[in-house]
Amino acid sequence: MSDQFPYGRVVVTGGAGFLGRFVVQKLNDCGVEVFVPRSREYNLVESRDVVRLLDATRPDLVIHLAGVVGGIGYNQQNPGKSFYENLMMGVQLIEQSRLRGVKKFVAVGTVCAYPKFASVPFTEGNLWDGYPEETNAPYGLAKKMMLVQSQAYREQYGFNSIFLLPANLYGPGDHFDLESSHVIPALIRKCVAARRSHAGFIEVWGSGKASREFLYVEDCAEGIVRSVQYYDKSDPVNLGNGREVKIRDLVELIAKLTGFEGDIRWQPERPDGQPRRRLETSRASELFGFRACTSLEQGLAKTIEWYESLPANAAAL
Repeated sequence: MSDQFPYGRVVVTGGAGFLGRFVVQKLNDCGVEVFVPRSREYNLVESRDVVRLLDATRPDLVIHLAGVVGGIGYNQQNPGKSFYENLMMGVQLIEQSRLRGVKKFVAVGTVCAYPKFASVPFTEGNLWDGYPEETNAPYGLAKKMMLVQSQAYREQYGFNSIFLLPANLYGPGDHFDLESSHVIPALIRKCVAARRSHAGFIEVWGSGKASREFLYVEDCAEGIVRSVQYYDKSDPVNLGNGREVKIRDLVELIAKLTGFEGDIRWQPERPDGQPRRRLETSRASELFGFRACTSLEQGLAKTIEWYESLPANAAAL
């Protein structure tokens, strides 16, 4: 165990994924032994595989990042799968971690758990003020149940678990499949492809009036690791930068940074999703000293540079 880091053996579910790779790297930098379960070996929807994982690794700390997630289109097509698999993973991992004496459990939720019409900026106290935006609700509610379980388990069993709510993430290593990707990788892929093929326009879902807050993935990983070290309560905590951008302005910025000079054709018949998103981030700053440091333009430039460096066949994924 590192002198600075309080846990010696760590399991990171989803540790081979987009956010997980950055979290694992930061833990490795702390000198921590990290085990990353792979889906081909452990199906975390199944209780027996959760038990087998924890018995084999005997972790002090579990960081749960794994999830079934995609953009608006994917969520519309897979509401049942999204709800069931995310719910079962979280419920069983927390329960089996409790039974096996895991010292701390970090449950990473989603900004999609907030009500559709929550007051902006979203404070952690707004979480139960209404129903989430419909296209995200099955995913958001399944993840929010980890907060309920976390708080109930601390009250009854003294189980040390925390619940984090990151803003929309982006950065190098994101998923660029247009069928399942989120808005930033989808826009980068469309703009780069259109520039390379000399296309005169791209099509973008919605009206462009909705807004989002975007958190650079490496900043989020830093926030998670800091919460592991310095935060031990069940009150939910937002991870974000508190800066909001309209989708229309985001598209124009990505077009500029990718060198795409064609037209942007909006598809207002397609859903915008939640009207606005911006997080109140003072709790993370006060409780474990986390402040995001990467501006949107800096983060987009890094993400575009990474994507443009991929071989042509890999960039299509």
